[in-house]
Amino acid sequence: MKNIALFASGSGSNVENIIRYFKDDTNFNFPFIISNNRDAFVHERAKKLQVPSFFYKKERFENGEALAFLLENKIDFIVLAGFLLKVPDNILQSYPNKIINIHPALLPKFGGKGMYGSHVHEAVVANKETESGITIHYVNENYDEGQIIFQAKCEVLPTDTPEDVAAKVHELEYRYFPEIIKNVVM
Repeated sequence: MKNIALFASGSGSNVENIIRYFKDDTNFNFPFIISNNRDAFVHERAKKLQVPSFFYKKERFENGEALAFLLENKIDFIVLAGFLLKVPDNILQSYPNKIINIHPALLPKFGGKGMYGSHVHEAVVANKETESGITIHYVNENYDEGQIIFQAKCEVLPTDTPEDVAAKVHELEYRYFPEIIKNVVM
């Protein structure tokens, strides 16, 4: 069985989708959720899903407390699902090629610091892109620059709003992210 920690900073819709997808699969265990945002809605989702969630402020990631917690709980793999904090070197070095992230655009376009959620979809529309999508990638020391594992595309119409693009991208996230986690972790 693989122990996978989920990291999230926001609402946690991808976290919920992942946990529900794997609920009957005994090869995967999601023992807890870690967030760098005390007020994130992911904590409410965690309660509903009966999965413990923990808040770690940035300093606790950087000083090694979060890493110690991961190692103590025998975590094999980390999945970032809307996690906005840059993963510190101590965790990257302890989990080489064992941390993946999902980004709501087709990297390398619209990636980097500050490019998340609605900021990405607004940029896609403002740039008059004809397609967007998701990128699932390994995490390295730079925002959104790790090796790409998988991409899926959706059409962006000239009449689409950032909210329309977000809805299309969420659909791709929910469809593909759990499948890719399964393939990468096993």
